[in-house]
Amino acid sequence: MFRSSVIILILLLSFACVKRKEGKEDLPVVQSTEFAKGFTVKKLGVSTEVTLLEPYPNSTKSIKYLLVPKTEKIPTHAADVTVIRTPIESIVCTSTSHIALLDHLNALDLLVGFPSTDLISSSKARQRIDSGYVTDLGIDNTMNIESLVGLQPDLVMGYSIAGDMSKLDKIKSFGIPVVINAEYLENHPLGRAEWIKYMALFLGKEREADSIFTAIKNEYLNYQRIVENVKTKPTVISGILYGDTWFLPGGQNYGAKIFKDAGYHYLWDDDTSNGFLKLSFETVLSRGKEADYWIGVGNFKSRAEMKSSEGRYSLFQAFQISSIYTYDARVGVTGGSEYLELGYSRPDIILKDLIKIAHPELLPGYELYFHKKLN
Repeated sequence: MFRSSVIILILLLSFACVKRKEGKEDLPVVQSTEFAKGFTVKKLGVSTEVTLLEPYPNSTKSIKYLLVPKTEKIPTHAADVTVIRTPIESIVCTSTSHIALLDHLNALDLLVGFPSTDLISSSKARQRIDSGYVTDLGIDNTMNIESLVGLQPDLVMGYSIAGDMSKLDKIKSFGIPVVINAEYLENHPLGRAEWIKYMALFLGKEREADSIFTAIKNEYLNYQRIVENVKTKPTVISGILYGDTWFLPGGQNYGAKIFKDAGYHYLWDDDTSNGFLKLSFETVLSRGKEADYWIGVGNFKSRAEMKSSEGRYSLFQAFQISSIYTYDARVGVTGGSEYLELGYSRPDIILKDLIKIAHPELLPGYELYFHKKLN
């Protein structure tokens, strides 16, 4: 009877609690994510084990973190597991997308350092920067480690594009905990947004994160349904030349997914890669010359500026009929891109923008937020 009652209680609490067996430790309880594929969460009694499955592209080894409340004793753990005392009271972030997560969770007061603070666009974060509470640590690639160590943050949240951990390992050598955020590897727009739950684990704000993500998810899915039955799907290309190479989303990439969800025919949607394609100008022109839209053109402010940079851009129909859109409609007072900061965590806004561009009749009262047409 007692055992049955315990099982019923577990079900009622939706696995929020763990069952105790006499003489044994608490059984682990895995908390699954809905869209994010890059991390897992396992409750081990009062502690939490977080596994980062893919710290950087093509990585072959996962990373484990053990989050232990400051009031609790650190349990026995493997030597390669990083222990984080929670909730943290100060943090150094290294990507503006991390700033947006702190902002959502009303935790910007924890930010004490950032490389190149001019890149931050959040008005709340800028107030903290202007008040002298956030130390500018210099350019990310040559971040001032001495200044960072002087801050003695409870946590540094970093990232790695190519797997080089030397800088982060140096920070760890001073006894400062470091965690990797790999949100950018998620291929589903809502997968990236769900990393708010990852940030929340270190702050003790899991409930707030769940509520915020659910609202963003519902908004995204509601607008996705609006375009499910559209009969006309305009063609779209993206990206620009960097040197001799045109970078654009692979067919299974985040960018391709959000174009599809917004009711477009992305011209490389038959590609099976989830990274970025690196193509020649001629290859892009051969397939995308007649595209209806060209969305995402780097930092260009006008078509004239684009043509001045590369005269062949004018060969595209989208250039000729002025259907080119930038995502940099909003920048902070020091020039930081709000799209690059907020976009990962608010794919619902990006989706609405894209729907408004391609199917304006579906959102008659909506005004573009991140995007604007280049004249």
